[in-house]
Amino acid sequence: MELSDSHFSRHIAQRIVGDDRTHVFHSWSAQDFVDPLPISSASGSYFWDYEGKGYLDFSSQAVNMNIGYQHPKLVAAIVDQARRLCMVQPSFANDARSEAARLISEIAPRGMNKIFFTIGGAEANENAIRMARLHTGRHKILAAYRSYHGATSGAITLTGDPRRWSSEPGMPGVVHFWGPYHYRSAFFSNTVEEELTRSLAHLRDCIMVEGSNSIAAVILEPVVGTNGILVPPDGYLEGVRNLCDEFDILLIADEVMTGFARCGEWFAMNKWDVKPDLITFAKGVNSGYVPLGGVVLSDEVAATFASKPYPGGLTYSGHPLACASAVASINIMREEGIIENARTMGSHVIGPGLHELASRHPSVGEVRGLGMFWCLELVRNRDTRMPLVPYNASGDNNAPMVKFASKCKELGLWPFVHFNRTHVAPPCTTSAEDIERGLSILDDALKVADEYSEET
Repeated sequence: MELSDSHFSRHIAQRIVGDDRTHVFHSWSAQDFVDPLPISSASGSYFWDYEGKGYLDFSSQAVNMNIGYQHPKLVAAIVDQARRLCMVQPSFANDARSEAARLISEIAPRGMNKIFFTIGGAEANENAIRMARLHTGRHKILAAYRSYHGATSGAITLTGDPRRWSSEPGMPGVVHFWGPYHYRSAFFSNTVEEELTRSLAHLRDCIMVEGSNSIAAVILEPVVGTNGILVPPDGYLEGVRNLCDEFDILLIADEVMTGFARCGEWFAMNKWDVKPDLITFAKGVNSGYVPLGGVVLSDEVAATFASKPYPGGLTYSGHPLACASAVASINIMREEGIIENARTMGSHVIGPGLHELASRHPSVGEVRGLGMFWCLELVRNRDTRMPLVPYNASGDNNAPMVKFASKCKELGLWPFVHFNRTHVAPPCTTSAEDIERGLSILDDALKVADEYSEET
């Protein structure tokens, strides 16, 4: 008996999941509880499972699908490069690599003209801190508690959130500090202005007690990503830059998640007109079509290695397929106004839409974000700001967020949830119509969170 199309697709999906469960070791997961959804296809801001159900992606996969799924020009660029030259090792010159480096240096702040390519964001941060240590001759790195910088040994030490704990003791020399977060202020601030002043005073104190002459760099996400979509108050990044200049400390901007249209800018630091000494990137540079990351070096840091070797490298640094996709992506972003779309959708559609949801759902404590990078912080009580689930909750303690996320998926929206937050980070090409559809689904799903509110 022949199988119908639906039964055949279900059979394929079952086989994929069976092989996955048997042979694939998943990251950040207890293997016995992994239940991955098999994906058959994708286009634009949507992907589909093998039963034909479509999902509007409000997570951009891992907040990296900035240009959307299966952009034909980007796919064509990879195919064309593969036909001509799939691989060449880093010591050779290659046109795709050279062009990608030139384009990235053009969109970086003035005086940042060298690009070191990596395979992803974690390796970019690893190399950035190595460069900072070699340039300054110092060893300490200051990083924020509310941060994620990658899962390799050095990057996970830089990371401030609980994913760091099981890898400790980690790389020596990393010191964590509190960044600004007015809604849950570590400084008991009553106003944004107080939060700005006190967070900078705190960082100055950290520099003082750690010894400024031992600190190579401060690394931060210009807008904190997974740990809350924390947009800094105006003046904060400038204040950090001034502190670094005062004490001859380098400033590393981790733009792995925030760069390439996500925040409505090529790099989020551009919004505040602050120039770092090193910029790390990945994700949105080519939307992950082929793994790629890198470090943008200021001319001053690059000069350190003009006549002495830089002691680092990767077999796949500047891989031709990846660089060809980056060239295509940057050109597409320019031609199709994707930076501008992200900025406009954030200010005119996502932001107003989320604030309107907050006015009707008692489970929404705060709305924050910019560009295509927003979140709703969910609470049980808006007066006390008690989180919907405890910090780093799991099991039964995390049930409200699991139920909320499940409702989103049931209704055809793929959410990005972390702790007591749902993040709104669709592809930067997403239309107003699709965003409004996603917000409508969120409206329904938030009723699940409202059930736990003490205000209902």
